[in-house]
Amino acid sequence: MAKGGKKGGGAKGKKVTLKMAKNAVRVTTDGHRRLDLSNMGIATFPKCLLKLPDLNELDLSRNQLKKLPDFIGDLVSLRWMDLHSNQLDAIPETVSQLVALSHLNLSNNRLTSAGLPPSLGNLAHLRSLNLGMNRLDTLPPTMVGLCSLQELGLFDNLFPSLPEFIKVLPSIIRLNTKRNPLSYAQGDSGATRGEGGLEEGVYLAKEGSLCGSCLESCKKERRWMLGGRRDREGDAEGRGVPYSGLITPNSVAQANQEQWR
Repeated sequence: MAKGGKKGGGAKGKKVTLKMAKNAVRVTTDGHRRLDLSNMGIATFPKCLLKLPDLNELDLSRNQLKKLPDFIGDLVSLRWMDLHSNQLDAIPETVSQLVALSHLNLSNNRLTSAGLPPSLGNLAHLRSLNLGMNRLDTLPPTMVGLCSLQELGLFDNLFPSLPEFIKVLPSIIRLNTKRNPLSYAQGDSGATRGEGGLEEGVYLAKEGSLCGSCLESCKKERRWMLGGRRDREGDAEGRGVPYSGLITPNSVAQANQEQWR
């Protein structure tokens, strides 16, 4: 029974050998070495990947991974890693050693806020981080160090409010907080009120990234939203907008969410 289970990718999952991994490596059009091991029933992170030191992109999405090993930090050439749709509840501190990483997808796992290490904030070259569809209600304050972060996915989580550090991230362009129980007290952020008292989503974008017609449309809708809130809460004149330089809501960012989440 045990052998049969192993052979069929049962409880222990499919085993990846070094030969399999080498044969699966492909070179992308921009010269990166990419390894796609997605949707293979893998339950244990393959240690043989340590023998592929020049690996730039790794896709282990849609597998059965429950834990990432500490040695993942030794894959220092990684620039792109996709781990979405696994069963991860925590990320090791050693992820901070992946200093070249620019894209990290951790969506659709079982991550809790306690499972996110403070060292995540050391990924200074990270441009896209997807944490959607998890069990998060807060983020490590150290993530303020993500100075290159342009896209952040927090959709389908448990956030009662937006993390404060998002206000000062210098490079942020797209933020997706759709389907979180955001407090309506953050109405200045441009979130829209949904049925059942939940915020439907927040989409942020730099003014310079929008065309003239989209920018004007966003400004009009923002004025309408703020006007409605003032009617309900009284005159809010003098209250500053906490997300300086960002226009919300943004139909352009909303349309592009599927491209990076």
